[in-house]
Amino acid sequence: MVEYNDLIFEISRPGRVGYSLPESDVESIDLESKLPKHLIRDEEDAADLPEVSELQLVRHYTALSNKNHGIDNGFYPLGSCTMKYNPKINEDIARLPGFSRIHPYQQPETAQGALELLYNLQEELAVITGMDAISLQPSAGAQGEWTGLMMVKAYHEKNGENRKKVLVPDSAHGTNPASASVAGFETTTIPSNKDGLVDLEELKKYLDSDTAALMLTNPNTLGLFETEIEEIAAVVHEAGGLLYYDGANANAILGKTTPGAMGFDIVHLNLHKTFTTPHGGGGPGAGPVGVKENLIPYLPVPRIEKDGEKYVLNSNYPLSIGRVKGYHGNFGILVRAYTYIRTMGTEGLRQVSEGAVLHANYLRKRLEEHFDSPYTQLCKHEFVLSGSRQKKLGVRTLDMAKRLLDFGYHPPTIYFPLNVEEGLMIEPTETESKETMDAFADAMIQIAKEVEENPDIVLDAPHTTVVGRLDEVQAARKPVVRYTKEKDSEKEKQTVKS
Repeated sequence: MVEYNDLIFEISRPGRVGYSLPESDVESIDLESKLPKHLIRDEEDAADLPEVSELQLVRHYTALSNKNHGIDNGFYPLGSCTMKYNPKINEDIARLPGFSRIHPYQQPETAQGALELLYNLQEELAVITGMDAISLQPSAGAQGEWTGLMMVKAYHEKNGENRKKVLVPDSAHGTNPASASVAGFETTTIPSNKDGLVDLEELKKYLDSDTAALMLTNPNTLGLFETEIEEIAAVVHEAGGLLYYDGANANAILGKTTPGAMGFDIVHLNLHKTFTTPHGGGGPGAGPVGVKENLIPYLPVPRIEKDGEKYVLNSNYPLSIGRVKGYHGNFGILVRAYTYIRTMGTEGLRQVSEGAVLHANYLRKRLEEHFDSPYTQLCKHEFVLSGSRQKKLGVRTLDMAKRLLDFGYHPPTIYFPLNVEEGLMIEPTETESKETMDAFADAMIQIAKEVEENPDIVLDAPHTTVVGRLDEVQAARKPVVRYTKEKDSEKEKQTVKS
């Protein structure tokens, strides 16, 4: 059977259009005087786009959207990414005309409501993180990391030091060493101990006068709380370094503790994780950065401040690392996050972390009998299993992830963290029901049994998705990233024949 959206080019007919616009009353522009000639298309070089009606176009994109997996249509236990429900009230508030129709180049006097919201969000996030000041500019967690590390560099340089080394644990997110490298630092990996936590004694061996910072996630990427965090903070500070908090896992600590209370100097938050703003597809995101008092002078500018009854943008901070994002971050995302915080309140945010931790431990207990569990202590918001037992039977973690698609679930994160062989990192979040978690656990248990009794059904999966098992080596080395009529026509013939 040929899928409708496979034919979007083939159903094209000359003269079909999906829109009708009035004749332009704007004087035409002489493109040749504005653009280099080689960038201007002529009639013979016109873009070869399909000519279809509005109805055909709507059906095409609707068909595509129905094939996508998202948090609104299925369980999404992607460990370390906190793929939880996005409340629709957030969308309603972000679309209010006062927020959606303003322009970033407006004078601050004409956007006081928006600035008030941003100022209040800064204050709320400062309390949530235990920091003294917040910048909302960074537009992603990774950019928040880079922003924090640039402040680390500026801080040490102001103190007359040229520290070059950033320490990261072996369970760290890959963005940690990447951000450090982009910021001009060298990275050193700190090994975990047998309990999956930072090895304090090993850490001490790496701390010296060249250490700029230690980057940590707490709870860490294994979903385990660093019980020696106060000792870790003390030895890092004693060496003259700073302690950086990767906020990817903040969903586990809301209302319970703060990075500030643990001894961290800098923190970034992923609003598209903990604070329910849309997540996936590359953005838009938001990665606000918070700092303790000694680092406030280095925050990005302009800073949003309150001057009497007015809200102003202040760039008069000579030690600032400067602007890190055009305009003031992804404003619509910030509106959504603020709506969530105000909707939940203090007690609601505390219940978020309690629910997330309860759900993760419930699911872990249901599954640990059927998969290897490298760490058996209580977890926080997520946990990591290993598919090593199944690998010995000839079935990889990747195969089980593919099979899970047949049950309508997005697979958990696999092969991460790198220090767990055949890892399966699962985060159910607080927003899922017991029924959903039980159904997911039942599917995982069934797959584990299939590996023992009928491995071929797992090795050949997925069976029910629009696209089956790909040749991943070819897909990586020779990706097909654009449509060509010749290839698609041949594909259509083959599909029809089958």
